[in-house]
Amino acid sequence: MHEPAGLDWQIIKLLMGDGRLSSADISRQLGDVSARTVTNRIEILTEKGIINFRSIVNPESIGYCVLADVFIEVEPGQLMNVSDLLGDYPQISYIALATGETDIIISVRAKEIDELYDFVIETIGKIPGVRHTKTFPLPLNLKDITSWLPPEVINHTI
Repeated sequence: MHEPAGLDWQIIKLLMGDGRLSSADISRQLGDVSARTVTNRIEILTEKGIINFRSIVNPESIGYCVLADVFIEVEPGQLMNVSDLLGDYPQISYIALATGETDIIISVRAKEIDELYDFVIETIGKIPGVRHTKTFPLPLNLKDITSWLPPEVINHTI
């Protein structure tokens, strides 16, 4: 496991603000670090899987304004079958296995509330092995993985 150093976190924070920043731009913003050092650090962080670069679509900007979490209870022995089938639906942006009363938690994006309802009832509810669903429409998404950093970085203890 690679432990990012303070400089790595400074670079990561800048890239989170604008993933298109060049090493020279980052070097200028940091002040006392060469562009080559920045490039090397970014390569290491990428190779180690600590950061990656990709485009992230803003669902609201293209009309997918309805967000909901759906808690799914499945029949015994069907957990992986159901979760594999759920992975094929583009409406689902997140899938996680859980423990307790809920077996699977998913996040769903839709354009309208009736589209969400139809997807949950007519599609998810009819997957073999799905026993029960609970849907929680989320009127406001305040934070997601695209803005996550470890607490020690946010609190400047690194």
